[in-house]
Amino acid sequence: MSEPHGPEDGTRRLPAVEPAPSGGVLEMDRSASGSTDERAPVRHSGGHAGRFWSGRRIPAALVALIVLGGAGLLLYDIAAVRADHPAMQWRRSAAEDLASRHLDDVWVLAGSALAAALGLWLLVLALTPGLRALLPMSRRHAGVKAGLDQNAAGFVLRDRAVEVSGVQSVRVRTSRRKATVRAVSHFRALDDVRADLDTVLGRAVSELGLARPPGLSVHVRRPAKKG
Repeated sequence: MSEPHGPEDGTRRLPAVEPAPSGGVLEMDRSASGSTDERAPVRHSGGHAGRFWSGRRIPAALVALIVLGGAGLLLYDIAAVRADHPAMQWRRSAAEDLASRHLDDVWVLAGSALAAALGLWLLVLALTPGLRALLPMSRRHAGVKAGLDQNAAGFVLRDRAVEVSGVQSVRVRTSRRKATVRAVSHFRALDDVRADLDTVLGRAVSELGLARPPGLSVHVRRPAKKG
């Protein structure tokens, strides 16, 4: 019977492996791996998500053309008077007409009201953002601003609603503050269908990522009887 080989013949004895106790290396590795994979991503706010401002190019262009035309015509008439030429007929007629009318005249009051209404409309256009159909989305990164069209939001809600069991057809109307859903159910109890729509559409609204999620109004009815 041969003796076991020692260290002198080039072989090494393997260490004995004992079973790991409960909570040993395997459990610790699994716990560390799970804590790394399941860690929720940290999201940093990118700032306040305000509404988008409209360029209002058409009103600005119309006002600029009117002011430019009126100022040019008045400047030409003043230059003509300075050059010893008679003033234009329209300016003389306007001056004589205004001099002969009182402040309580109907045409004076109507013209003043029209000018005030036009000025108020221009102020509203200058001080309000516009683009009401573009819904601002939550900002996740600074310098990045995104928006979602109202019609696109309505399409998403409609696609989610038609997946609910019992829903035959859906009409969705969205605005900045409210999303109105009108569904037609041809089977199942209306209360059950409405409850499922509330759950599904509530989740869909939250998944849109809007800065100000609109309120949800759900209406369910039976299809109209034929004949």
